[in-house]
Amino acid sequence: MSMGSAIFWGVVLVAAIYVIMLYNGLVQLKHNVAKSWANIDVALKQRHDELPKLVEVCRQYKQFEQATLQAVIEARSRVQSAREAQDVPALSRAEGTLRMGLGQIFAVAEAYPELKANEHFMELQQRISTLESLISDRRELYNESVNINNVRVDSFPDTLVARFFRFGHHPLLEFADHEKADVDVAQLFIR
Repeated sequence: MSMGSAIFWGVVLVAAIYVIMLYNGLVQLKHNVAKSWANIDVALKQRHDELPKLVEVCRQYKQFEQATLQAVIEARSRVQSAREAQDVPALSRAEGTLRMGLGQIFAVAEAYPELKANEHFMELQQRISTLESLISDRRELYNESVNINNVRVDSFPDTLVARFFRFGHHPLLEFADHEKADVDVAQLFIR
């Protein structure tokens, strides 16, 4: 084998190893995004299972605002549909609506001392609040995974490998404008 031929095959081998390393890195990022989404999905499912219990406890108090409960039930349904379809933008919108509804339930509950004293209500409120924090943390991890993936897919030379093997961007799980605005706490208590 001539020196030129050895150099040529050496360069081809190094290039192949480099492409394989890029490909494997992109595969790892893709799976990190999927794992992050699955972690959010688990927490959303847990909260989804707790919400009917909370609504039922509130319904036991006949005078409790039915419109507030209905809004939470509808938002829960939209979150479930978006979660199952893995529609990240729709999930972001539905999550915002659901969180507002939960905030209203907890705020309105202040006007019902018997409900606030209900041990089951307090336990559910605590579990849902804990799940909200968990979802928030997992949402942050998901967005970080998506950001790392999207940067790599756009960076040279990774973008060449990403395009060839059809690695793509993933959408961020973003907050709606009303979720970023200051909360008008007094408005929550208006009936």
